[in-house]
Amino acid sequence: MARIPATSDIEAIGQWLTEYAASPQTVRAYRKEAERLMLWLGDNGLALHEVDRRRLEAYEAFLADPCPAERWIGPPKPRSHPQWRPFRGPLSAASRRQSLVILQGLFAWLSEAGWVSHNPFRLMRDKRRRMDNRQTHIERYLERPMWDWLWQWLNRPLDETCSERQRLAWHRRRFVFGFGYLLAPRIAEMSQARMNDFTYREGRWWWNVIGKGSKQARIPVPPDMLTLLEEWRQARQLSALPDLDDERPLLCRLNGRTGVTDNQLYRLIKEAFREASSALAHQETGQGGPGTSAMARQLAKASPHWLRHTAITHQAQAGVELRYLAMTARHERLDTTARYLHAEAEEWQRQVAAHRLEIPAGGGRRQE
Repeated sequence: MARIPATSDIEAIGQWLTEYAASPQTVRAYRKEAERLMLWLGDNGLALHEVDRRRLEAYEAFLADPCPAERWIGPPKPRSHPQWRPFRGPLSAASRRQSLVILQGLFAWLSEAGWVSHNPFRLMRDKRRRMDNRQTHIERYLERPMWDWLWQWLNRPLDETCSERQRLAWHRRRFVFGFGYLLAPRIAEMSQARMNDFTYREGRWWWNVIGKGSKQARIPVPPDMLTLLEEWRQARQLSALPDLDDERPLLCRLNGRTGVTDNQLYRLIKEAFREASSALAHQETGQGGPGTSAMARQLAKASPHWLRHTAITHQAQAGVELRYLAMTARHERLDTTARYLHAEAEEWQRQVAAHRLEIPAGGGRRQE
């Protein structure tokens, strides 16, 4: 007895996605997982109401090894391209857990809507272990030496012969990374930001943001962010600071008029990480120093959300109190913010290093 206006599984999923319309990033992520499931069900001649505990197991195994590869795996292509594939490769354990978390939410909603008779996830005895994506510490961030190198690379002087378009691209990339590092925004918050979101009250500058779950917040703007904002506006031939009537997008396309979308901003940041990784990997050995190749690999893996993780982690390392970190990150729970605190792990390493073992020189080789 369906309680939603749908006549097919696809329409039912569309109804579910409308619940998240206020968050485009969430809709994209949820649509991707639902589409993968529907394609797999179609290949197996199944419908949503036929998914049971056993078939969930089969689907989880499929996520770890989508076969045949030529049918499921391929490089990024537009959705309409004949060579588009739903996977870039087998999903890691963390990505499989995230997929199951999203699909559990889908089936819970479909069950409440009367579209399916039950939620098969409720029959998993080990559901908590399978779908627990919580981490004790945040790992996906740039350590201080890596960030320092990247910021210097982003600030390389412009060539005097560069065009106006290249000049604006340089300023925009630099501003995006500075904004991400100093205020820890999510990518959708960056793309949707307006100039007049920066306001001056009682002698201080604040950034007003509508974040996850449509929650409003006001974040202190540090002096360096204000400097970057002034330089970015001047590069766009605007006054140094915005006023309350300036509703222009904070980040613009290179035509200088229209704003960037979430996807465009994502690609811009990923491209910068890839270029930086390549530049670091090609440094002369004498300049690179130890760890350069590992840093280059990390940069190649980095995604836009790493900027947010880096910002919060470095604020914690600089001594910002946990309660203020949580307010900047806009976390509801302090234990979420506490994952960014690495000082205890560093002290643990230091103390364990005092536990020594005498190892003879030569490593067991017979001395001549």
